[in-house]
Amino acid sequence: MNAREKAIVVLEARIGHTFQDRDLLERALTHPSVTEGARPTRHYERLEFLGDRVLGLLTAERLLALYPNEREGALSPRLAQLVNGQACARVARRIDLGPALRLSAGESKSGGRDKSTILGDAVEALMAAIYIDGDLDTARAFFMEAWSEEFAAIGEARALDPKTELQQWAQGRGLPLPIYEVIRRTGPDHAPEFVVQVTVNGLEPEQGRGRSRQAAEKAAAIEMLLKREGPK
Repeated sequence: MNAREKAIVVLEARIGHTFQDRDLLERALTHPSVTEGARPTRHYERLEFLGDRVLGLLTAERLLALYPNEREGALSPRLAQLVNGQACARVARRIDLGPALRLSAGESKSGGRDKSTILGDAVEALMAAIYIDGDLDTARAFFMEAWSEEFAAIGEARALDPKTELQQWAQGRGLPLPIYEVIRRTGPDHAPEFVVQVTVNGLEPEQGRGRSRQAAEKAAAIEMLLKREGPK
């Protein structure tokens, strides 16, 4: 048994699920770089697409249970914190996913087993594989354990105002500050509705609605936060 095979055994023990479909597990652990310059090889991108949705569902389900009195506007920033690429990468490191990955020689030599983008994508693919090989309850059991530290972190710290969080996210990547623009105002003076568009360099603009300009700006910021990881 080589080092990667041993890592897969350890990984299955940590996620609490032994795969019946070994090809499915192998696909979930195979980075697209393996297909470069070689015969066609199935990799994890399609599974990642499904895993992102399974993760979003389980996270939303858990947030509703933890915060039964919170409104959607307060839950969305928490959702964004729990499902973004950095959170997924932290989970991947905690379950020691890197050594089990199948990478091209070049990607492996360049440190691919500890790259946050690769780890984040791979843990989403793994989530999908667990869901397919088992069922939603199996995926939920893995999620509840693997994401427990992420939930603890958001429970300990008060959620940032979404505009502040978006600003910090942009600044942390050397991007200009988000720009907010009122693009429509409807309704009578006593009950107006504002539509605000927020623009962040490099991302598609997002819109939010609210009974005040400030509320609409916050709603737009939340929508942008949910998209902030950008295209995969």
